[in-house]
Amino acid sequence: MLYLWLKAFHLIALVCWFAGLFYLPRLFVYHAQSSDAVSHERFCLMERKLYRGIMLPAMILTLVFGIGLLLINPSWMTQGWMHTKLALVVVLIGYHHVCGAMRKRFERGENKRSHVFYRWFNEVPVLVLIAIVILVVVKPY
Repeated sequence: MLYLWLKAFHLIALVCWFAGLFYLPRLFVYHAQSSDAVSHERFCLMERKLYRGIMLPAMILTLVFGIGLLLINPSWMTQGWMHTKLALVVVLIGYHHVCGAMRKRFERGENKRSHVFYRWFNEVPVLVLIAIVILVVVKPY
């Protein structure tokens, strides 16, 4: 029963985290296109609240519940699909922190990238999500 609760909370936290990972770079697209001070302040506020209030807690909870699942099922650590999944989670954590650094650059008015860059950057978590779902569901190796 504990396994099912951990799994449910892991998935809820993961969905919240990915919502932020998808939306924050989209805000960067719009922020990079804006030029007035009012828009800059509005985007900075939205980005800060999303990053600190949703993404960071959701990431932490995703990791905590995921670790709990691994503690209940340690045999997963002998399976190749889990090693690949965990490597992708490390990539996501790095992506999360890169988003945080970008957010701070916007806040300081130091962004040098165009909205086109952020449109492409926004696709990274989509690809990682697809790979993780396939690994967890199919368990190819």
